[in-house]
Amino acid sequence: MTQKIPLLIDTDPGVDDALALLMAFDSPAHEVVGLTIAAGNVGLQHTVRNGLKLCEVVGRGDVPVFAGCAAPLLHGAPDAAYVHGQDGFGDAGYEPAAREAAAEHAALAILRLSHVHAGRLLLVALGPLTNLALALKLDPSLPERVGRLVVMGGAVTAQGNITPAAEFNVYFDPEAARIVFDAFPRLDLCDWEATLRHGLAHADVDAWLAAGGERAHFYDRISAQTRRWSAERRGERWHSADGLAMAFALDPEGVMEAVDRPVSVELEGALSRGTTVVDWNRQLGRPDNARILMAYDQGRFEARVRSALAD
Repeated sequence: MTQKIPLLIDTDPGVDDALALLMAFDSPAHEVVGLTIAAGNVGLQHTVRNGLKLCEVVGRGDVPVFAGCAAPLLHGAPDAAYVHGQDGFGDAGYEPAAREAAAEHAALAILRLSHVHAGRLLLVALGPLTNLALALKLDPSLPERVGRLVVMGGAVTAQGNITPAAEFNVYFDPEAARIVFDAFPRLDLCDWEATLRHGLAHADVDAWLAAGGERAHFYDRISAQTRRWSAERRGERWHSADGLAMAFALDPEGVMEAVDRPVSVELEGALSRGTTVVDWNRQLGRPDNARILMAYDQGRFEARVRSALAD
């Protein structure tokens, strides 16, 4: 029997993150070894609470949840409660999980688990990169032990979703994103613009939720507000950035097109702070550090989502 791939998810749940987590728990080839939680979509008290609840909903109370950074490294940033609800889960009023987060800080958990699963660890970052940046500052050798890093973040031609040029996760803590992009010699990047190319039809999502069981019912409740918000502003398709990133992580064979380029993060400028700058023509002579997802098999992506909701 093939050994499962250890999967550590750094996340800020979030409706979008919740779908990605359901997909991760649904994968027979992967073993979720922990959730490290940061502030982002909403405050840390909510994102931790939401991560614990997701584990409970899927019957995985054994998966440790580690609370991490409650704010960006240096500067404050706006959250996304206007999309996800004040509690991050659509203000649906769910009953909190019975257990609490582990005592260990998320950054320390990342480092410890990188030793436990050295060379094999699949690390998926779905939110702001604050926890991962702190881990790197504590131990710069971390990239040597991570088998693969997948990041949901950025807008590779500067068509942002939080500013005209920046994507939310990177903009929330651009200093952290710069640290991570500079430290890892290689990462897989699923950006906001890829997300827009891989939308899910609202009618299809409604049908998948109606056909599912307990997980689908819970996800329907917590995502209803976000899906309405999306339908009013973005038309017939709903866009799950974290879901696409998780499909990319779990099933890299679904990649139809990807390009390698040097990518860094801009920290200055009233209009440019948080922009992911891609050296498309390799003008600066820096090595390629990112494999940028351009196209993913839509059918495989949708199949992962359907399966995650069809308990």
